[in-house]
Amino acid sequence: GNIIPTPEEAATFQPQVVAEGGWEKCWEDGITPWDQGRATPLILHLLDSSSLPVGRTLVPGCGGGHDVVAMANPERFVVGLDISEKALKKANESYGSSPKAKYFTFVKEDVFTWRPNELFDLIFDYVFFCAIEPEMRPAWAKSMYELLNPNGELITLMYPI
Repeated sequence: GNIIPTPEEAATFQPQVVAEGGWEKCWEDGITPWDQGRATPLILHLLDSSSLPVGRTLVPGCGGGHDVVAMANPERFVVGLDISEKALKKANESYGSSPKAKYFTFVKEDVFTWRPNELFDLIFDYVFFCAIEPEMRPAWAKSMYELLNPNGELITLMYPI
């Protein structure tokens, strides 16, 4: 089957996650249709075309960490952030011994409350925004604003909402 849900499936998935025990349970049960098992094609395209900004980078809701590792290099230190311990365990198991490991880290924190000492030059949001309840979207915007350098770039990919 299709690992990426249709817009209709995606629209029903978020309430289902809340009803069934949250993101941690999804990772525990292996119900992660958003995880393609590899970096997002757009990220690969931007890397291939040398179009992706360099500098300190944040991936909120990084899940299995595929995008984090793909983007990591000596010019781009990447922080993968997630609230799911199981997701981060999978990311560390998959990529902890990667030759790129010194260019990224995985952090268990809540993007809505976490404020690091340094801001980010790039934030890449792959379906994080559309995975939160609509009433949380103003808080998302505030967090992105507070985490991003004034001249930084925010890239978002989301399902139709």
